[in-house]
Order: sequence, then C-alpha cells, then structure tokens
Amino acid sequence: MAVIEIAGLRKEYRNVRGGRTVALDGLDLDVPGPGVFGFLGPNGAGKTTTVRCLLGLARPTAGTCRLLGVDCTDGLHTVLDRVGSIVEAPALFPGFSGRRNLEILARGAGIEERRITEVLEIVGLSRRAKERVKGYSLGMRQRLAIAAALLKDPQVLILDEPANGLDPAGIVEVRTLLRGLGEEGRTVFVSSHILSEVRQMCDHVAIVARGRLVASGPVEEVLARGGRRALMVRVADIAAAADILHRAGMDAVRWDGALRLDRAPADPSEVTRVLAQHGHYVSELRSDEEDLEAVFLKLTSQEEVAV
Repeated sequence: MAVIEIAGLRKEYRNVRGGRTVALDGLDLDVPGPGVFGFLGPNGAGKTTTVRCLLGLARPTAGTCRLLGVDCTDGLHTVLDRVGSIVEAPALFPGFSGRRNLEILARGAGIEERRITEVLEIVGLSRRAKERVKGYSLGMRQRLAIAAALLKDPQVLILDEPANGLDPAGIVEVRTLLRGLGEEGRTVFVSSHILSEVRQMCDHVAIVARGRLVASGPVEEVLARGGRRALMVRVADIAAAADILHRAGMDAVRWDGALRLDRAPADPSEVTRVLAQHGHYVSELRSDEEDLEAVFLKLTSQEEVAV
C-alpha cells in the first residue's frame, strides 16, 4: 500500500471577480515508502495546495487523497500522531532558545523531555540548543523546524519547500538531514523547486504542471523520459578513435575532452570492442544522462502546450 494515495484530486478557489481558479485539476499520485519523495513543479503548479489537502488544511472540490490508508477529509485525526509537517514558513519564537521552542511544542503535545534531546541530536543542533533562535542561520532555523516536526517520532514527514531561501551551505545541511531520515525508514515527502537538490536527495520524484501529474517514478526513470541518453567515451587518441567509430557506423563528436555518441549502439560494449580491435582502449565509458532541469522544462512545457 502506498503511503500517500491521491486520485482525481481537484481544488477550485473563488477569485475576486466571482469566477473560479483551478489549483488542482484531477491530480493522480501514489507515493511509496520509505525514502525521500520529491514533488516538483513550477510556481502555481499546485504543490502547496496538494500539501494543504493532505494535511486537512484545505478541502478538495473533488477526488480523494489518503494518508497512511485513511481519507484526509474525515479520517486524518486517526493518523496525525504518525505525521510531521512543515507548511510554508515555520513558526518559531526568535527570542527563545532552540530548546525552549521545542519545550513549548512538546508540552502542548504531552511529549517527554528526553525526546527533545533526541531530535536536537538528529538535526545536529545539540551544541547550539541553548542559543536564541534569532542568532541562528536560516539553515539552522529550518533544521529546528524539522526537529519540531520530528517530536512525535512520525512515520511520515510532509515538508513544503524546506530549502526555500537557504544559502548553499544551508541547502546541503537540509539535504543531508532529509536523506538520513529517509534511510532510517521514514517516508519524507518534499515539495521543492530546487531541481539539482532533488536528484541528489530523492529516491522517487513526481513532476506536476497546471495541477496535473506529468511524470512520476524513480528519479532515473523520470530522467530517461527526457530522451535517449548519449554515450561518453574517453580514450587517449580522440581523433583516431573518432575515425574508427565513424567507419564502424557510429558517429562521434569531440565533447569536453572525450567523444560523445548521440546515437549509441544498444549494447555499449560494442564501442569498446570496435576500438580494442584497432588497439585503442577505453578509459571511461558512461551514459551522458539528461539533466533533471532539462527534463523538467521539457515535460512541463509539453503540459502547457497540451492545455
């Protein structure tokens, strides 16, 4: 059973002119667990609306969304103790210490003091826990917010743009933390627009545009939808190797100190065999994978044209 199941989800909002704005237009999505799941889309694609529907903060116009097997419209209260979340900017008291912020949240939820110590250790803030939050970097504040979401020791974390506004160092901090949480057996659902980070952090990814799903699956599988992968070949004598491959019906062009075959054979070892027959030995042979950003732009632009 999927951890998150979304079927035909539609959400409309009334606008100031009395009309309706469609935020979600029949979204279908299954999220497996455990691991880190990236939820990608351009601004206005419906990512935050989806998160709000999952957490009971918005009521769908049509369709269903289920979290841990229960309907999010009327059964969410039965699984909330197993779910942690951050939606939009985390609410923290800047004049209090990091630990004091967590103590206030824990007391209201009946959580023991020792759990505060545990989550501070998990997010790497134990040594800075007594300092005021107003002196924290953005990355530290975001890690503190994640610590707050972890207080209940949840099975599922739902995070809306957790790296938004962070500098490169803060992004790395959050990425490392979330990757670790996924590896220890939790399901981490991350809404994000930082494409390079998603590839390094996530096991699966979904891409949405105009409130619809345009691609979903393991990251490498989604990348493959961008088109056939080229083959990169590195040899000592590039010019001679290019000539040999050309005579064998495999056109290769110089590319960043190597050879690139846009129309590579189905079996890449054929390249190695042909070159070795002529005394040229390959030092590197790899697929030149489509960049996630290129795939993202290609798939979302196709959705725009279709609409």
